[in-house]
Amino acid sequence: MGAEELSQSLSLLRDALAGVRFPLNLPERDEIAARVRGAVGQLDDYVLPRLARLDAPLLAVVGGSTGAGKSTLVNSVIGRVVSAPGVIRPTTRSPVLVHHPEDADWFASDRILPGLARSHDSVADARTLQVVPEPSLPRGLAILDAPDVDSVVAENRALAGQLLAAADLWLFVTSAARYADAVPWEYLRSAAERQAVVAVVLDRVPPAAMGEVPAHLGQMMVQRGLATSPLFAVPETSVDARGLLPVSAIEPIRGWLAELAADAATRHAVVLQTLDGAIGSLVGLSGPVTEAIGAQATASELLRSDAEASFAEAVRTVSVQTADGTLLRGEVLARWHDFVGTGEFFRAVEQKIGSLRDRLMAAVRGEPKQAVDVRLAVESGMEVLIREEGEAAARRTHSAWQSHPAGRQVLASARVDLSRASSEFEVGAQQAIRDWQADVMGLVSSVGASKRSAARFWALGVNGVGVALMILVFSQTGGLVGAELGVAGGTAVLAQRLLEAIFGEDAVRRLAKQAKTQLDGRVEALMARELTRYLAEVDAIDVRAEQAGLVVEAVEAVARVRPKVVSAVPSPPAAASELMAARAPLPITTGEPATEPVLGVVLDPQETS
Repeated sequence: MGAEELSQSLSLLRDALAGVRFPLNLPERDEIAARVRGAVGQLDDYVLPRLARLDAPLLAVVGGSTGAGKSTLVNSVIGRVVSAPGVIRPTTRSPVLVHHPEDADWFASDRILPGLARSHDSVADARTLQVVPEPSLPRGLAILDAPDVDSVVAENRALAGQLLAAADLWLFVTSAARYADAVPWEYLRSAAERQAVVAVVLDRVPPAAMGEVPAHLGQMMVQRGLATSPLFAVPETSVDARGLLPVSAIEPIRGWLAELAADAATRHAVVLQTLDGAIGSLVGLSGPVTEAIGAQATASELLRSDAEASFAEAVRTVSVQTADGTLLRGEVLARWHDFVGTGEFFRAVEQKIGSLRDRLMAAVRGEPKQAVDVRLAVESGMEVLIREEGEAAARRTHSAWQSHPAGRQVLASARVDLSRASSEFEVGAQQAIRDWQADVMGLVSSVGASKRSAARFWALGVNGVGVALMILVFSQTGGLVGAELGVAGGTAVLAQRLLEAIFGEDAVRRLAKQAKTQLDGRVEALMARELTRYLAEVDAIDVRAEQAGLVVEAVEAVARVRPKVVSAVPSPPAAASELMAARAPLPITTGEPATEPVLGVVLDPQETS
């Protein structure tokens, strides 16, 4: 029951990892994405199939460097050519899996390595697994010859990593000339971190170096966490007409594998250690994956907040400048003066506005054209202000995104030009202003007609009262300074006194506040529509922060069940690698001349350090 629960929780983890996406090109994105793909592949190829059948044959994958002699070693261990060695590099052919005929059912189906097709013949297709039955191979053991881990062909490298991740046991082959290369040690270090069971074969060791090179490699293995892994040293020697090594050179490896296959306890321990190590590495991947998902979400939110802040600043600036007297300049001020009379009349009104109120109303009786001119000037001034702020918001957003790698990616993939406001923004600004002016006219019309001073209201006309209210709105915060305060400030006072004569002081305050609120709302809605262009591009990247929670939840489920399964499966008390090392013979040296066959050597790395 425990194994079934663990399998279910691992299936959930597999689905959670398969759904993880890293659409934003952030630092280390590619590395963690590759690890996630590798984890999903290992779950499919090895962990879930092996957990379902712990009694399946032991799968030993032979991997290693280019030209290390993997195929020759496999053929020599088997005793006949089952895997054709490649002379020309890189070699592109199907990987070869050799098994006992009675174990055929285990490997004919896609329960193991489901992503590979099956064939009984060698083909030039790295995604096809050549399955070879071999009666001389012990039951319960299968050997798989994998591509080079450092192949110049990317597909071969990827397949080599996939096959090694699907192994119960690694038989890692390197040569005396290349045992210190970086690429092989990346794989061996990964195996040590996952606690995979590994044996290392040092091939083509010159007889004169047999006492020095294996010892040095053994020291490196101890230092890198492979102290309990057996080390086999195969001397440099001639092959026979079939391309096979002398029996004496590979007999220690052949005998060691035969003992593993014959000893059910050791075989079971190998499977359990590698399987549990693989599950542990999957659990350990949770932290980096959730951090990477969090980084994606943070970057996406940063882009979103940059855009929102830019357009919020545009809304704020328009709100301030439509209340601090900024608009009471130029054309708006000139048209207002035309509306209320000459400059001399305006100065007289400033001195004694109450006594001249009736003269003012008489001057503007009959909806004068000047009121319409003021309204048009207001419209023009506001349009310039809003368009400038919309363009400034677009520039700020574009600049902020350009400074971030995720922002540059979004800008590069954007379906529209985000360096400036949209072509529809100008039309939208014009419509927003006209709609607000209609709001103002509606306000003064609905309130003015019900007042006792309705006669004065109708004498001024809706347009006249409306533009007066607009002028008052534009000067609410008193931001005028210097000479402007004398001219435009008096303008605002006149508008206020004029409105108070019609509506009363309290009503004017309410009307001005309501008109300003409606203006701010219109501008905010306009900027929000423009903002959606930017947010749509962020949303199109499809960052899914919720994936982190799914991964964490699945990992926690695995962690809860895993100890029960490991403790429930019977196994010897010692670690599998220790059991294997105990079966490895003591170091063998020979004093035979080089003309005689040199025996293979098995070393315990701990003895060489």
